[in-house]
Amino acid sequence: MYTGDLTRYIDVAQVVLYGFWIFFGALIIYLRMEDKREGYPLESDRTNRTKRVRVVGWPDMPAPKTFILPHGGTVQVPNDKRETREIAARPVGAPLGGPLEPTGNPMVDGVGPAAWAERSDLPDYTIDNVPKIVPLRVATDFEVEPRDPDPRGMRVVGCDETVGGVVCDVWVDRSEPQIRYLEVDVAEGQRRVLLPIGFVRFDTFRNRVLVKSITGGQFAQVPVLANPDQVTLLEEDIVCSYYAGGHLYATPSRQEPLV
Repeated sequence: MYTGDLTRYIDVAQVVLYGFWIFFGALIIYLRMEDKREGYPLESDRTNRTKRVRVVGWPDMPAPKTFILPHGGTVQVPNDKRETREIAARPVGAPLGGPLEPTGNPMVDGVGPAAWAERSDLPDYTIDNVPKIVPLRVATDFEVEPRDPDPRGMRVVGCDETVGGVVCDVWVDRSEPQIRYLEVDVAEGQRRVLLPIGFVRFDTFRNRVLVKSITGGQFAQVPVLANPDQVTLLEEDIVCSYYAGGHLYATPSRQEPLV
């Protein structure tokens, strides 16, 4: 064997292939561990008040890592935290994994399509460290495009064709200039709630806003904000889930089979 003449005795292509397999296998294990930083450990349906059944699978969860948040503070994941709120629903049948039947008002209790996550109870911020989603009365440098219909003053009509309130302001996104919510005056100034723009259809001919997900009377139960001039990440989830849940729970007929 001559010095440096390894390729005559070793299949270099096969060595490279084996090296790639080892690298790719290690990459898959690493990614599977990293995607378990949030949402794990899973909780089995066999969990009860006295016994918590953890489901992690293989590979195990990674070691905790601390992340610095852009607007101050830190968060460490995984942290094994769990939601403490009681689920206002009971299993329909005895088998594990069966569907849940709401025991109260599912749109308010956050059950099924109205479910929401316990996000941070702080506003989303812009790069300038100011609340990102605010009403026009706060974002005075924004305005509605003159060629578009101005929703302020329009009646808000639910799926039952009854009026739920009147649009009194528009909430905009300072980072991505667009409308995020309409503010609805439900009880003549006594209660104001947000209406996500994705659930809205404008009827400019009749000067009204149509919302098919809930009835007119259900606007009075939309969760309100703690601060009337800003919305937190948690409040966004709760408000949006209320309207989303209405597609199933707003009326009894929506919960029945189509055929």
